[in-house]
Amino acid sequence: MQSLVQKIESQLVSLPIPVSLRLPDGHRIDTPGAKVRLGFSNWSGLAKLAARQIGSVGEDYVEGRVEIEGSMRDLMAAAVALMPSNPVESDTGWWTRLLRTAKSRGSHTLRRDAEQIQFHYDVSDDFYALWLDPRRVYSCAYFRDEAMSLAQAQEAKLDHICRKLRLKPGDRYLDIGSGWGGLLLWAAEHYGVDATGITLSKNQHAHVERLIAERGLQDRVRVRLMDYRELSAEQPFDKISSVGMFEHVGGANMAVYFQDVHQLLAPGGLTLQHGITSGQLDYRQLGAGMGDFIEKYIFPGGELLHVTTVLRETAQAGLEMVDTENLRPHYARTLWAWSDALEAQLDKAREVLETTAGPERGVRILRAYRLYLAGCAMSFEQGWIALHQMLSARPDGKISSHAMRGAQSLYPFSRDYMYSPR
Repeated sequence: MQSLVQKIESQLVSLPIPVSLRLPDGHRIDTPGAKVRLGFSNWSGLAKLAARQIGSVGEDYVEGRVEIEGSMRDLMAAAVALMPSNPVESDTGWWTRLLRTAKSRGSHTLRRDAEQIQFHYDVSDDFYALWLDPRRVYSCAYFRDEAMSLAQAQEAKLDHICRKLRLKPGDRYLDIGSGWGGLLLWAAEHYGVDATGITLSKNQHAHVERLIAERGLQDRVRVRLMDYRELSAEQPFDKISSVGMFEHVGGANMAVYFQDVHQLLAPGGLTLQHGITSGQLDYRQLGAGMGDFIEKYIFPGGELLHVTTVLRETAQAGLEMVDTENLRPHYARTLWAWSDALEAQLDKAREVLETTAGPERGVRILRAYRLYLAGCAMSFEQGWIALHQMLSARPDGKISSHAMRGAQSLYPFSRDYMYSPR
């Protein structure tokens, strides 16, 4: 054990944040001015730290085998220094790709996708309400102005998407994975569209149905509890959005997903896909145990693809990419805002989760989310993962029917409309 302790001590010296440890035998490694304190109940946890398996140490924290004191921001600053400069696991071997595809297919049946979405999003509406903005927009905000609050930046994001899609009164609009209804209702109330949302979350479905009734929008807004693969294309939609959803589709199903989007979209119409992407071409998952942590505690079945892979599937489905925007640092700031809000209400969050999930599971969920929010903020800052908005059109083959000859869609082939005042 002495060699293990010595190895840990040498690692602590180089950290930008002073960290102190309590060892399983009760001894301490004290660092002057320590901002983060870790307490280990067994030596295996300490060995994981020495091996720089940050995600595995996080799992021990969730399960109560490690205690953490200090801010999440300081903890993540120390974690970055303990990891390789780019802890992204990649493998281009044929066998690895084959296994990955097989796992993806098995993880994304209709039943499994519904279970996986409900595992994450149906934890507790009251819990999410503690740290999300008032509209409960659970996706990357758009800080158009540096001084914006989170709530303002989320509204800016909703409007940014609506403007990109050129929404107008009477448009048949579909939002795939509509969450707590922020974008669906914003589009209906500010752009006058006839809006349909679909979700696999029972909690979110019930919440949005209540909001639709409260606002008297039943005549032109509806939300369905269903999978995108179950939606009929009898009457196509003029505009389609998907925010924070295609990460749940799975690489093996991406072709089917975009084929369905193509069939659901009217010729000449626009679709915007907003989602987390990998920061590396041959991405498998975040290393150092972080990917396994997220799979186990947060997003079972979640898969990240590089933006080029997503665009390739888009093109193969017959959709033309007309605009792509990387909002990666916006998501880092969004996640830090969520993390700070949760940290400010830990007692209330524990109370809510213990009431809905039981004392033991409630504490595990809270610990997992503390690490998940801060860890993802760190990952976006470092560039290990990214966030892209991809706007595509379904060409209608009409060479001279739009504002610019050859456009073949509603897209004007100029970005001015996205940013000019309404």
